[in-house]
Amino acid sequence: MHLVVSDIVAARAELTERGVAISQIRHVDSGTWADGPHPDRGSYQSFADFTDPDGNVWVLQEVGHVKR
Repeated sequence: MHLVVSDIVAARAELTERGVAISQIRHVDSGTWADGPHPDRGSYQSFADFTDPDGNVWVLQEVGHVKR
């Protein structure tokens, strides 16, 4: 299941603060995973995931990030 967020860094930080074990943020670069959010913070480029207590995998996906 996907959770679409506008700021993956902030969303991951909030989940971590709430005790969720979540992966590091990653993006695809030249066909392989690379660490961190996509350098341009483009929509559909950055991901992180976690598993809920029922075993469902949730994927955070950044869409519509606005650079501030």
